[in-house]
Amino acid sequence: MFALLGCLSTPLAAQSAGAGGSAWSLGLAATLGGGWQIEGADVGIVKFVHGGPVQALGLDARIGSFIDEGAIIGGTKGFVAALGVSARSGRLTIAEMGPENNTSILGIDLTLDLMGYLGSNSPLPQGGSWAAVSLLPGLRFGNAGGGQWSLVLGPTAFLGHPTDVHGFLGIRFESPLARRERRP
Repeated sequence: MFALLGCLSTPLAAQSAGAGGSAWSLGLAATLGGGWQIEGADVGIVKFVHGGPVQALGLDARIGSFIDEGAIIGGTKGFVAALGVSARSGRLTIAEMGPENNTSILGIDLTLDLMGYLGSNSPLPQGGSWAAVSLLPGLRFGNAGGGQWSLVLGPTAFLGHPTDVHGFLGIRFESPLARRERRP
């Protein structure tokens, strides 16, 4: 984790989420409901593509555990890891706050998330491996060219035998990667 942070730490003056830029993201993710649920942490990279309705593509890794929401003590069972890709729409602005030279924007967007899971000691009916598709409306806040927070909440379908739908809740922080200027 420290090696990853070392690679990502670059001069802040060059940071921008402009066309063709990239960003890193960190977050917490959880499925919702009674019984066994998944709670974990996400780390990812985002590439801004500005291609029609799709404004950003992401590659994410998730690691977590199965949690029995009905247990008071000892509700953890097994671990889960996932890799996935996502496509996010542009932000629809609700409000702008702050001075003109450093405006924070509050807006909504939509993310389509495709994840492949592997679990050890899985209590879920899908077994130890399954795929998930999530359609996640989000509330995004922050500087358009800087750090942004997002809260996503929506359905996620676990595809397997059987296929079932869970609620998904995630909070994510995204910050642009610095780009080094080319030298002659």
